[in-house]
Amino acid sequence: MLIPKKVQHRKWHKPRRRNKGVATRTNAVSFGSFGLKVMTHGWISSRQIESARRVLTRYVRRGGKIWIRVFPDRPVTKKGNEVPMGGGKGSPDHYVATVKPGLVIFEMDGITEEQAREALESARHKLPVKAVFVKKQ
Repeated sequence: MLIPKKVQHRKWHKPRRRNKGVATRTNAVSFGSFGLKVMTHGWISSRQIESARRVLTRYVRRGGKIWIRVFPDRPVTKKGNEVPMGGGKGSPDHYVATVKPGLVIFEMDGITEEQAREALESARHKLPVKAVFVKKQ
């Protein structure tokens, strides 16, 4: 699973403006020939990224290459079960990557378009956001 080695701040505030704007960077297929582009806002956890990566490697075998263009660096905190109100913010539980519409999160190369489409469609089902298959322009 992807997780930061060191963090500058252990706990983050929730953003004031959520679900606004589109991706201005990482919005085109740069490294591979095919990609998976996000169409909605959301948080993708490190477990979900790892699950999608496993699906992609199963299709690629030794023939191709995969690029993961997102990294989960935002800590999400959680308080324990049956903890009374108050007592401050909970401890960091897991890490997520914030995604905006238009962001390319996975790229593939070295396999045919049909194989890449099938692999990325399968990986898409592991993610909590809507995504589409894209080709390099």
